[in-house]
Amino acid sequence: MANNAYSGVKNSVAEPNHDGEFGCSLKELRSLMELRGAEALHKIQESYGDVNGLCSRLKTSPVDDCGNAAAGVEDEGEAEAGWIEGAAILLSVVCVVLVTAFNDWSKEKQFRGLQSRIEQEQKFTVVRGGQVIPIPVAEIVTGDIAQIKYGDLLPADGILIQGNDLKIDESSLTGESDHVKKSMEKDPMLLSGTHVMEGSGKMVVTAVGVNSQTGIIFTLLGAGEDDEDEEEKEKEKKEKKKEKKNKKQDGSVENRKKAKAQDGAAMEMQPLNRDEGAEGDEKRKANLSKKEKSVLQGKLTKLAVQIGKAGLVMSAITVIILVVLFVVDTFWIQGLPWEKECTPIYVQFFVKFFIIGVTVLVVAVPEGLPLAVTISLAYSVKKMMKDNNLVRHLDACETMGNATAICSDKTGTLTMNRMRVVQVFIADKHYKKVPEPDVIPAGTMDLLTLGISVNCAYTTKIMSPEKEGGLNRQVGNKTECALLGFAMDLKKDYQAIRNEIPEEKLYKVYTFNSVRKSMSTVLKNADGSFRMFSKGASEILLKKCYKILTVTGEAKVFRPRDRDDMVKRVIEPMASEGLRTICLAYRDFPASEGEPDWDNESDILTRLTCVCIVGIEDPVRPEVPDAIRKCQRAGVTVRMVTGDNINTARAIASKCGILQPGDDFLCLEGKEFNRRIRNEKGEIEQERIDKIWPKLRVLARSSPTDKHTLVKGIIDSTVLERRQVVAVTGDGTNDGPALKKADVGFAMGIAGTDVAKEASDIILTDDNFSSIVKAVMWGRNVYDSISKFLQFQLTVNVVAVIVAFTGACITQDSPLKAVQMLWVNLIMDTFASLALATEPPTESLLLRKPYGRNKPLISRTMMKNILGHAVYQLTIIFTLLFAGEKIFDIDSGRNAPLHAPPSEHYTIVFNTFVMMQLFNEINARKIHGERNVFEGIFNNLIFCTIVFGTFLIQIVIVQFGGKPFSCVGLNIEQWLWCVFLGFGSLLWGQIISSIPTSRLKFLKTAGHGTQKEEIPDEELEELDEMEEIDHAERELRRGQILWFRGLNRIQTQIRVVNAFRSSLSPYEGLEKPESRTSIHNFMTHPEFRIEDSEPHIPLIDDTDAEDDAPTKRNATPTPPPPPSPNQNNNAVDSGIHLFLDPSKPATPSTPGSPMHSLETSL
Repeated sequence: MANNAYSGVKNSVAEPNHDGEFGCSLKELRSLMELRGAEALHKIQESYGDVNGLCSRLKTSPVDDCGNAAAGVEDEGEAEAGWIEGAAILLSVVCVVLVTAFNDWSKEKQFRGLQSRIEQEQKFTVVRGGQVIPIPVAEIVTGDIAQIKYGDLLPADGILIQGNDLKIDESSLTGESDHVKKSMEKDPMLLSGTHVMEGSGKMVVTAVGVNSQTGIIFTLLGAGEDDEDEEEKEKEKKEKKKEKKNKKQDGSVENRKKAKAQDGAAMEMQPLNRDEGAEGDEKRKANLSKKEKSVLQGKLTKLAVQIGKAGLVMSAITVIILVVLFVVDTFWIQGLPWEKECTPIYVQFFVKFFIIGVTVLVVAVPEGLPLAVTISLAYSVKKMMKDNNLVRHLDACETMGNATAICSDKTGTLTMNRMRVVQVFIADKHYKKVPEPDVIPAGTMDLLTLGISVNCAYTTKIMSPEKEGGLNRQVGNKTECALLGFAMDLKKDYQAIRNEIPEEKLYKVYTFNSVRKSMSTVLKNADGSFRMFSKGASEILLKKCYKILTVTGEAKVFRPRDRDDMVKRVIEPMASEGLRTICLAYRDFPASEGEPDWDNESDILTRLTCVCIVGIEDPVRPEVPDAIRKCQRAGVTVRMVTGDNINTARAIASKCGILQPGDDFLCLEGKEFNRRIRNEKGEIEQERIDKIWPKLRVLARSSPTDKHTLVKGIIDSTVLERRQVVAVTGDGTNDGPALKKADVGFAMGIAGTDVAKEASDIILTDDNFSSIVKAVMWGRNVYDSISKFLQFQLTVNVVAVIVAFTGACITQDSPLKAVQMLWVNLIMDTFASLALATEPPTESLLLRKPYGRNKPLISRTMMKNILGHAVYQLTIIFTLLFAGEKIFDIDSGRNAPLHAPPSEHYTIVFNTFVMMQLFNEINARKIHGERNVFEGIFNNLIFCTIVFGTFLIQIVIVQFGGKPFSCVGLNIEQWLWCVFLGFGSLLWGQIISSIPTSRLKFLKTAGHGTQKEEIPDEELEELDEMEEIDHAERELRRGQILWFRGLNRIQTQIRVVNAFRSSLSPYEGLEKPESRTSIHNFMTHPEFRIEDSEPHIPLIDDTDAEDDAPTKRNATPTPPPPPSPNQNNNAVDSGIHLFLDPSKPATPSTPGSPMHSLETSL
């Protein structure tokens, strides 16, 4: 890939020899990057002298830079159509399939768009033409000088040319989790796909794209694929192939193709976005499994299967009844013989009956359900982009609707992340605003400005504003920007000092990390002595100070009691106003003592002299207090987790509204939190966490592990009856584990590191807390959209199936013909899912508490609406069907011969049916019993378009559909009646909403989600107490359930007896011919086995435990039972897995033995 970097070379994979053009070939660079550590150093020295030698061979310099890069292209297209006269059914099917396919395709396209958006956002800082500029990763070329810093994901291979305390996580390539220390002297090799965990530096890029280490791995993946394709003999290989195909789709083939083509730039992205090779594959699999376990999709799949089964049964019964009625009527009542020449006619009748049966089935099966979820999620994801939420995992959007807790960072999320110094303690005086430069002693001033200039990362700068009169732009770490701004307020130019002392001249840098909580830079003076400047959290750094600069600029002794006094007088007042306090200090190492041991940090970072303490303000974002109020009203608890001190954190939390006056809340520091949750052995105990988290609102001075512990503790907690759904925000590399652990991880788009983004589910492109509230709103909207669609769909299902079934049984012909049914199916499945799944969210969604993971999809109110509207529609349809000819004074369409032309009668029935669905679609917009169903209807253009569109198409079908649609044109009067009867749905809806749901005791809910892994035990217990039965069981009447339970008992006993027989067949001699009829022998007969069906038998949740007591009691001499394959029966199944140890002699069943009592317990 390195060759593509140069404009002269475009279309070749063969590696051209650049020896004339450059001082080294691609092959040399590739082989160099495969070396590590000392070996690599030796090779560089041997071949190029040093890194500068390599740079000059690559025609680049560590200060200035080189060339340009190419770009890739992409195109896509899709179309399909078909029409055959007699195949109106086929056309309908094609319509349904096409709309579904189009929806899937557009969802995939949106998702790819998001992916490419994430990819384009990935930028890397390089030095070109003496300018430091961020460029997209795809444009990096060999020979670029790249700046690397804490949190970066390296996009290319390179060699370190200058580094400060650089540590790299190479686990994605080597599998070793220990961080590798990189230095010019020992190990300068930096590899693509690895993460910078500490420090900063510069590297010269030596390989990009397929020639980088990650690229080589991808190419190998691609090459291995071809050999694998030929040998598909054994199953294992097939499985491997499947796995590899996943990998293949994830870019290996593209890698090879793109390597062959000229668009090198696009390829350079490839390894990165593919989550770094093998590790990425694991991640992707995790994402897939995560996706499959989506709570909503679990509930919907179950519901769809149930409805489908019911539809199958109905359609089978319809066909059977039609056939039986026809046969009885023709051959029995009319007494006609079966004539050979009549056979084709009879066959046509049977085919017609079969088509009616299939129609009933097609209408009953809600294939629109998965589609509705997909559309709703895809639509939400697209709209969330406008609300600054970039969704990386689709189901995170739905999970957010159920969120009960948000653990948020402070800096940048709740606050503006525009730091400035507002108070300072310097020269024994506490200034409430930045002092004039002349009141500070000259010596102190020089120390202060030199310390700030060199002891802030050189990547941090204050740039002039983009617009005239705007604020200065802060680039890099915001706390450091505040200090540089402080230096500028003191009328000093930090850039001049940096030009005098460039980064290369810094002798040693201890970069900031979460353990040190400070940063220090060492300068070597001309006389051989050293001076170290430090800055860091004031409480931590003051403990290491033993002197402080006074009014005169002299250093005086600083004792522990002075320190306590300083904390009380200066630091706490600053912190209580929400300021972050930073201490600036320095230390001199005289030349006479020789060079200190720089690796021994504890000795280096002591005996400091304090220069000053600054109070940095980060104002709260103006929209945050309102957003937090909305969260609290919506039943979502907001907790602040910050590295700041507890007073600052408390002040900000009060300003935001996280802490309300008079609330019973906890604010803890990380140390105190750890002390409270650990036992004597230092292990974390869940019970201890459970005592703390419900009241905890602020966790200050917390480490990344504290954050992870808190999130895990809340998720695993069983204190509340509902499992908590936790969202977490994070921006740093160290937030990765907490983001991964949370149900939804939000990474910061602006301040976030690549590692944090990689671990997150949603990226906040504006780093703003109020965007999280929008995500909650969209998540809840997804859930409500699905419920709206369900309410509509099930009403149509119930009505259409009953009409087809009853009509067929009474009139030997379905009133709704196959093509009409398919049109209805198209309206209610595909169009309705589009119309109802794209409802925009409203603020009212935030006025209710989260639904929880096991709330039924169909509430009792919805069930009331479904049944209520079904009653109205069935009444109208049956009235028209059996009395329509009299009402409209037209010919009856009932009992028409086989190929009779369409009748006005049945056209009116069909038209009225569709009109009722259209108006009921408006009713379905509200699912919580609201009266105004038109509220906000014009905000949803898709809904209006679909309703009007369907209406127009219906007019065309009825007036011009003719024979294919079995329709006859209607006159104006008939049309008005149809529309009026349809409009009646809206009036009827008002009557239904007037009936209080609480009065209708017979209403049941449906669509529970009850996967074991999704619902903790306490919720199952709660379900037991409420005598809630799982939906699969609710289908079975109580008698059937008891029958199944009895069957399960028999099974148990058969298994026990068989176990006895297998170890010591005592019954062989006892069996008498006549005893075959006894139940015991019937049970012990080896040919009779029910075991196979055991996992599928649903059992009622154990509401009558005393019923099972004998089983449990008799099962006492058994080892502990294995986990039950049937997830819902708690007690029933738990006592019936009897295992016999063949080594112990089994005794024949004697009265009084456990075996005998088991047998007789039946």
